[in-house]
Amino acid sequence: MTGYGTTFPLWRDAAGPDWAAYTDHAFVRGLGDGTLLRAAFLDYLRQDYLFLIHFARAWALAVTKAGTLEEMRACAATVSALIDEEMTLHVATCAAAGIDAAALAATEERLPNIAYTRFVLDAGHAGDFLDLLAALAPCVLGYGEIGARLAMAANAPAYGDWIASYGGAEYQQVCRDVGALIDGAVQRRLGADPEKSPRWPGLCAQFRTATRLEAAFWQMGLDAA
Repeated sequence: MTGYGTTFPLWRDAAGPDWAAYTDHAFVRGLGDGTLLRAAFLDYLRQDYLFLIHFARAWALAVTKAGTLEEMRACAATVSALIDEEMTLHVATCAAAGIDAAALAATEERLPNIAYTRFVLDAGHAGDFLDLLAALAPCVLGYGEIGARLAMAANAPAYGDWIASYGGAEYQQVCRDVGALIDGAVQRRLGADPEKSPRWPGLCAQFRTATRLEAAFWQMGLDAA
């Protein structure tokens, strides 16, 4: 997938087969061809709703870790997009299935969700801006890659609303903006050849761990069905 900057493809390649295990997971294939059980999808949405709350907190933490006003504005805009836009899909879809806002908020957080969200938050609290971005990137950009790929399918799947949300122009622009944010942050801190920096292997490891946790998140949805 192109268009998400220059750092993301390097991190994605460094993740090796873990990236394919995430972006081509059986859950994702089921979204694309419509065979995913509705119960699995709804369980995923409920967990993802809780995930996005923590994810918004992590992006808010990124505001405090940022080094420039430009970085602060980009992170603050992402917080707003998560709270005011992305979570509305979850609320609307669950409401249509008889899961009201109170029930959605009362969902018990499952262990793979706890592991992932706390990993991201810890990356930000224990590390710096780049550590946090490396932990955040697989979710934002991976969903963009998945959404764009599934949106190209000729059929009209049962999960078309989800695919349109992440494969559509608005979310794809979010991915391009986040890719540019990452590129700028890396260049400011590591220079024009970041792969030669002693920081680079650690950032790749952060990205890969978050990628593995993404795959576990999909599996959590399958296991619930």
